[in-house]
Amino acid sequence: MEGMGVSVLIFAVTLLFSLPLGLLVSFGRMSKNVVVRSVIKVYISVMRGTPLMLQLMVINFGPYYIFGIQNTPTWKNTAVALGFILNYAAYFAEIYRGGIESMPQGQYEAAKILGYSKTQTFLRIILPQVIKRILPSVTNEMITLVKDTSLAFTIGILEMFTIAKALAASQASMIPFAFAAVFYYVFNIIVAFVMEYVEKRLNYYR
Repeated sequence: MEGMGVSVLIFAVTLLFSLPLGLLVSFGRMSKNVVVRSVIKVYISVMRGTPLMLQLMVINFGPYYIFGIQNTPTWKNTAVALGFILNYAAYFAEIYRGGIESMPQGQYEAAKILGYSKTQTFLRIILPQVIKRILPSVTNEMITLVKDTSLAFTIGILEMFTIAKALAASQASMIPFAFAAVFYYVFNIIVAFVMEYVEKRLNYYR
C-alpha cells in the first residue's frame, strides 16, 4: 500500500505539470522563430528518442558527475518528478500540435471577422475543440504513464513495483507480483473509465 501511494503520487504530479507544460512546448514547436522552433524540436527529439530510464539516471546523477554537486537525500524525489514531467511533456506537446494543426483555417478567419483576438480565438474556439480531438491519444499516454511509474526504481524510489519485487525475493513467492499486476490493471481500468466518461461528456452534439 505504501508503494502504491508513491506510484499514484508520481502519476498525479506528472499529469499536473506535464499537461500544461506540453501545451507551452507545442507553441514553441509551432513558433515562427527559427531558433525557438529548433530548440524545441531538439528537446522533443531527445525526450522521445532516449529511454525514460536513462533520462531519470542522467537527471539524478548528472549534477554530481558533471558539476561535482553532492546530491541531497531529497534530490531523487525531485529527479523523478523532473524526469517524468519533461518526458511526458514532449509527448503531450506533439499530441497538442497535431490537434491544433488539424483545425480548419476557416475557423481562425471567421473568428477574426467576428472581432476575436488571437488569444480569445484560441481559448474560446480552438482549444475546446482540440481537447475533444486529442482525448483518445492523451488517454493512451496516461495508461502508459501508469505502467512507467515502475521505472522510478532505477534511482532508488520505493514505488509499488520495487516493493513488490523485494517482497517476492524475500518470501520466495509470486503473490506480491500478482498484487502488483492487479493494481496496474485496476488503475488503468479506472483511468480508461474516467477518460471515456469525459469523452462522452464532451460529445454534446451526439
